Amino acid sequence: MIFMEGREILLQLAAIYAFARLGGYISRKFHQPAVLGEMVMGIIIGPSVLRLVQMNEVLHVFSELGVILLMFIAGLETNVNELKASGKSFTVIAIGGVFVPFVMGYLACFVFGIKSFTEAGFIGLVLTATSVSITVQTLRELKQLRSKQGTAILGAAIIDDIMGIIILALFLGMTTGTGNILPTVTHMVIYFIVVFVLGFVFQRIINNFGYTVNLSGSMTIIGLILCLILAYFAEKAEIAAITGAYFAGVILSTTSYRSKITNNVEIAASLVFTPIFFVGIGMNTEINQFDWSSILLAVVILIAAITSKIIGSGFGAKLMGFSYKRALQIGMGMAPRGEVALIVVTIGLKQGVITPDLFSVMVLVIILTALLTPPLLKWTFKGEASVDDVFEKQYEEEADSGT
Repeated sequence: MIFMEGREILLQLAAIYAFARLGGYISRKFHQPAVLGEMVMGIIIGPSVLRLVQMNEVLHVFSELGVILLMFIAGLETNVNELKASGKSFTVIAIGGVFVPFVMGYLACFVFGIKSFTEAGFIGLVLTATSVSITVQTLRELKQLRSKQGTAILGAAIIDDIMGIIILALFLGMTTGTGNILPTVTHMVIYFIVVFVLGFVFQRIINNFGYTVNLSGSMTIIGLILCLILAYFAEKAEIAAITGAYFAGVILSTTSYRSKITNNVEIAASLVFTPIFFVGIGMNTEINQFDWSSILLAVVILIAAITSKIIGSGFGAKLMGFSYKRALQIGMGMAPRGEVALIVVTIGLKQGVITPDLFSVMVLVIILTALLTPPLLKWTFKGEASVDDVFEKQYEEEADSGT
C-alpha cells in the first residue's frame, strides 16, 4: 500500500511540474509573470476542473518548503542598509495596511448584510494579513525585488503580520475568551531578541573565520540549516515560518557567501519546491462549490481586500515621501493574502467565530488576491528600469573572486 501511494505521488509530481512549466510558458507569452500561469494551471488540474491532482500531506510539505525557500532567497537579496534606514517608513506603511483593511473588511460585510460584529470584525481581521510570497516571486521576475519599493514591501509585511497576530489574540480574547495576548507578545519579543543576537554573532563568525576553516563548500547547507531552524522556532513563537526564513536570509546577506548561497538555493527552489507551492494555491480553489450569493459576497470582499491595501499601505508610503506611482506599487505589492490569512481564517472556523460558508468565501478571496496581484503589480511597474541587474553584476564579481 505504501509503495502504491508512493507511485501515485510520483505521477502527481510529474503532472504538477509539467503543467507548471506549461502555465509559466503561456503566461510569459502573454507578457505576464510566470507565477500567474502556475496558479491558473493549479485550478485546471485541481478539484475545480480536471481533478488530476489533489493536495495531500507530501505535496503540502513540498509546498511549505517552497514558500520557506522563496522567502529565504528574498532575505538573501535584501538590501540590509536600506532595511535599517527605513524602519520608520515600514512601520507607517504597515499601520496603514492593517487599519484600513480592517475597517473596509468590516464595512463590506456590514453592507452585504452580515450584521454580526464577531463575523464582520473577523473578516476585517483576515484582510489585515499580507502574504508577500506571491509579490516576491513577481518582483524577482520583474527584477525589482531590491528596489526601494521591494524593500519597503518586505519590511512592512513583517510588521504587518506581527500586528495582525497580536490583534488576532486580542480579538479571540474578547469574542471567545480563549485568547491571551501576554504569552504571544512574550514569545515574539524573546524570538526577535534571540534572532538579533544570533544574527550578529553568526555574521561575525562567518566573516572573520569562514576562510580559516574553508566553509565555502558547506555554506549552502549551513544556510539551509539556519533557515529551517529559524522557521521552526518562528512557528513555535506563534509567528509565521516564512518570517523566520526571511530573517535567516537577511543574516546571511551580510556575509561574503551571499551570492553562492543564493544561486544554489534558487536552483533547488525553482526546480523542485516553488512550482508546487504556486500550483498548490490554484489546486486549493474549488470554484464549483459556490452559489451566486457566495460569489457576490466574495467579489465585494475581494474589492475591499485589494483597494484597502492600496489605500492604506499606499497612503502610508506617500506620507513617508514615496511618489504616487511608488506608493501605488507598494500598496499593490501588499495586496495578496496567502498562508498567513489562511491560517487566521482556519483558526476562526475552529473557534466557531465564522461559519463554514463564510470560511469558503474567504478562502476564495485569498486565492483571488494571489491570482490578481501578479498582472496588476506588473502593470504598476510598466516602463521601470531593472534594479536587480545592478546587483547581479556585483554577484558575478563576488563569484569570480571565489567567495
